[in-house]
Amino acid sequence: MTISKPSVLFVCVRNGGRSQMAAALMRHIAGDRVEISSAGTHPGRSINALSAESLAEVGADMSGELPKAIDPDLLGRVDLVVTLGREAQLDVPSGAELRNWDTDEPSERGIDGIERMRLIRDDIAAHVDHLHREITAHEESAAIRPR
Repeated sequence: MTISKPSVLFVCVRNGGRSQMAAALMRHIAGDRVEISSAGTHPGRSINALSAESLAEVGADMSGELPKAIDPDLLGRVDLVVTLGREAQLDVPSGAELRNWDTDEPSERGIDGIERMRLIRDDIAAHVDHLHREITAHEESAAIRPR
């Protein structure tokens, strides 16, 4: 019996910060057990340097990434699409699940710079950890299910 690898597409507007952070954090804890992608509804031109710096502090890496648009073929074959933040709006094909993580925005409380990114990172990391445990639970239950 072959069990397909779960797939997740993380989406934000610019694909320079939040969705890239989520993808890097998931890669960091899941390794190759989950197919992970990220994209933007209106991709920017570069990765947010403070986002990358805050991830490096916890051993995750997004330094080699570039913002990219949503690939319709990829969108059509992922299991789960996670939008991060309030602005990213997306229709997903039937068969894919859509979730939104309304992530923290510390700048609304006057927190900026690397402190802002650390708070965003920690918020996203908590969501990613929960999702990873959920995916792992599904894998484990599928592995022990009788044929």
